[in-house]
Amino acid sequence: MLLINIAIALVLTVVGNHNTFASNMIFSNCIGFSISCCNYLLCNQRLEISWQWRTPIAIICGVPAGFKLAHFFGEPDVMLFLWRNPESEWRWLASALLVSSAAAVFFILFYHSVAYKHALEIAKREQAEARQAETLAQLAMLQAQIEPHFLFNTLANVHSLITRDAALAQTMLEHLNQYLRASLSRTRQSQTSLADEIDLVRALLAISQIRLGDRLRYQITIAEGLQHAQLPPLLLQPLVENALEHGIEPAVNGGEISITAQLSDEGASKQLLRLRVSDTGQGLQIGNSDGVGLANVRARLQSLYGDEGRLALYPNAPHGVIAELSLPYRVRDDSPLERASA
Repeated sequence: MLLINIAIALVLTVVGNHNTFASNMIFSNCIGFSISCCNYLLCNQRLEISWQWRTPIAIICGVPAGFKLAHFFGEPDVMLFLWRNPESEWRWLASALLVSSAAAVFFILFYHSVAYKHALEIAKREQAEARQAETLAQLAMLQAQIEPHFLFNTLANVHSLITRDAALAQTMLEHLNQYLRASLSRTRQSQTSLADEIDLVRALLAISQIRLGDRLRYQITIAEGLQHAQLPPLLLQPLVENALEHGIEPAVNGGEISITAQLSDEGASKQLLRLRVSDTGQGLQIGNSDGVGLANVRARLQSLYGDEGRLALYPNAPHGVIAELSLPYRVRDDSPLERASA
């Protein structure tokens, strides 16, 4: 508005309306800001005046008010002068028309700009809410596909043990009961901690070791301070299941599963959490697909982290497979570390 008023004062001075630039500045600013105030008052929602009518009304009311305001700052009373000198009315009306027209153009453009930005913000917010709802629904569906996978396998194992070793089947059921107690309170959450995920994986490996006996060995190594790292639920478990099903079980002598977690600095204060599940089992087989578990892990990583989340599979020399998860390192909101930093 100030720039518009300065431009109007310059134009009035150049065309020669017998006023100084300072006087034209006072007139243009008083009229411009009077129109602005009138427009602001007319924007009251209770009045329900559309912008097509609001701008002309603001100009009609703002121009005389601006002349009176300029008189308050020491300029001649234009309204009184026009009343007493009707022969000079055309010159002042031309000046007022110039000011009013410029102000009208300004208000119309300003209103359209504000209205467009407001509509754009609403559209962006609605689009973001729709995208978030779609992502949450997709993640819920993917998680729902993963959860029964372990349960079905375990129940099938218990069924096969009942006739062969009832005591061992009872022990496996006790481990399953502990697993369910630990998992049901967390698997429906949007986030969990690495420590919680490791507890579930330990229960999974304990159950699998009952079935596989000496053919399965495992070790878990977590770097110091990563226990409270934030993870989506059931992100690590499918990797362990895949190592068991496609690596250890088909191998004649079984093998070992190693789970590690460490931080990787990517520069610019960016850190990645790297979770690695390696096995010394049968290794990658030509034509093997990822299956439901790994495909869902990739889909969840893409939905949650975009290009920053990645799952990579590669050989583990001399035999076996390494599955590596990479995702942004974040501390869970309710962790002691997060509360301490807050």
